Amino acid sequence: MSNERPCHELRLGKCKAAIWRNSTEQGTRYNVTFARIYRQEDRWESTSSFGRDDLPLISKLADQAHTWIYQQHAAEREQPAAAKTPPAESRAPRRSTRGTPTASR
Repeated sequence: MSNERPCHELRLGKCKAAIWRNSTEQGTRYNVTFARIYRQEDRWESTSSFGRDDLPLISKLADQAHTWIYQQHAAEREQPAAAKTPPAESRAPRRSTRGTPTASR
C-alpha cells in the first residue's frame, strides 16, 4: 500500500473527496476520488459505492473539489507573474511629475 496522501480532502457527513496532485511536463493535473466511510463492528471502512441519499453530498463535494482545483490553477498562473515583479521594498520610489513646471515650446 502506498504512503502517498492526497494534497487536499473535503468531507460532508460520511462522504469525502480526496484531491490528488500529479506533476506532468504539461503542468500540474488534479484527480479526485470519492468515498463513503462507515463503521464495521469496531473499525472504520470505506467504499466507493453510494446510496440515493449520498448522491447530493457527492454532488456538492464534486463542486467544492472543482472550485478548489480552479483556485489552485489560478494561484499557479499568478506565481510566475509575481516572480517577475520585484518586491515593493526593492523597487525605486516613483517621482511625481504633477505640479512641476514644463518647458515652454
